[in-house]
Amino acid sequence: MRKKVEYFAFHGTWGKLMNDKTHYRKAFNSPYLSSADIVGPTILTISHVSLEADRTKKTKDSFNTAYFVEQELRQGEKLKPMILNAHNSKVMKDLCNSHYIDDWKQQPVTVYVDCNVRFGRDTVEGLRISPQPPQMSKPELTPNTKAWDNAIAAYKRDGNLHKVTERMTVSTEHAAEIMELANVS
Repeated sequence: MRKKVEYFAFHGTWGKLMNDKTHYRKAFNSPYLSSADIVGPTILTISHVSLEADRTKKTKDSFNTAYFVEQELRQGEKLKPMILNAHNSKVMKDLCNSHYIDDWKQQPVTVYVDCNVRFGRDTVEGLRISPQPPQMSKPELTPNTKAWDNAIAAYKRDGNLHKVTERMTVSTEHAAEIMELANVS
């Protein structure tokens, strides 16, 4: 599996260098996210998944369809929903520790292009969700910023920094300073 991830990381970098070119599949204007849209491993957050009828109207099938918190894939390019095939649905089940699509909300994922997906007798490019959760780093909270002032206000309001630490990294020293400043004013 490691070789596969390194392979896609390499091609993802190459793909970013080729970002100014147009993939031939863009002409087909799919209502779903496709390998033509992804130029490298992309971290997205699933807002929700629902079972929906095929929007292409090519089949009468229903698909697990993932929608994302992010609105744009790149600036000015609307992010489309993604069909979760059986493989990607199983990955989501494992990432979320649940068989139920209703429990797959707010899950960060890395979407990448696999050049060796079997589709009937053909080998095609396909979207995959990485089985490893993405490494998400939060910005560090520092004094003399708007976020610092907001953290002090949050501590005054809530009596804790739980909501702040969901979004930012707060050192022990800075947390103590915020609590002291909140209690002084």
